[in-house]
Amino acid sequence: MNEILDALLRALAFGTPLLLASLGAIVNERAGVVNLGVEGMMALGALAGFAVAYGGGMGGNLWLAVLAAMLVGALAALLHAFVTITMRANQFVSGLALTLLGLGLAGLLGKQFEGFPLFNQPPQWPFTVGAIVLSLVLAFVLQSTRIGLTLRSVGENPAAADVLGLNVGAVRYAAVAVGGALAGLAGAYLSLVYRPSWTDGMTNGLGWIAVALVIFVGWNPLRAIFGAVFFGLLYYLQFRLQGQSPVPTEFFSAMPYLLVIVVLGIAGLRGQQGAAPEALGRPYTRGER
Repeated sequence: MNEILDALLRALAFGTPLLLASLGAIVNERAGVVNLGVEGMMALGALAGFAVAYGGGMGGNLWLAVLAAMLVGALAALLHAFVTITMRANQFVSGLALTLLGLGLAGLLGKQFEGFPLFNQPPQWPFTVGAIVLSLVLAFVLQSTRIGLTLRSVGENPAAADVLGLNVGAVRYAAVAVGGALAGLAGAYLSLVYRPSWTDGMTNGLGWIAVALVIFVGWNPLRAIFGAVFFGLLYYLQFRLQGQSPVPTEFFSAMPYLLVIVVLGIAGLRGQQGAAPEALGRPYTRGER
């Protein structure tokens, strides 16, 4: 019983950044904007959070570090919003460029912080509980509020939303900024809580898994909780089984990513992609139909 409880707690610890990042991606994708820059925004958020916490000696600056990480994530996302919404560039290319930019910039600026741990590790539970509560709130907002209806309308049929008087561009900008802020928060969790230090490459592909998780759960915030715990459990098993099996360790390291391919294949066979917002990935210009 204790082993099961320990595995669940560790799965929650592993799954928290995935849940936060996937919730952010759900918000901007519900508004019709794909952002493949989650990995880069997480890296920038992780660096910003650690830099503020380390610079302040951690004393009373935890929430300031969290806010800094969210702000940096949102600013990076707004760059993507400008390129894709205002300039109408390809959303997939822009997102990939943002990931490369974010990883490269974080690696360069973070060299000065490598090898310097935070001495007072903040507790994990506020982030985990907060992520779960945020999932519940987001599910309610999307389905039962005017804000949620506006977001879904813009993502499904921006032309119709425009006719009804909604500012499609403004809604999409706001959604992308929120998505970036949550990706930055996910990064802060990594550098402040999960591994209280800064290491280049510490996101380790979690941003890509979060993007895939959104598709796997059908853009549903409630399902994202279980999806994040599932992949968190895979990460836990990856470390737990290494050295205890004749299977090469490389297999366990690749296991979460292999499962991403498998679950996305299953989602495709079940027609899960059909749950995607109708206008997802398509730029909108007023007057176009």
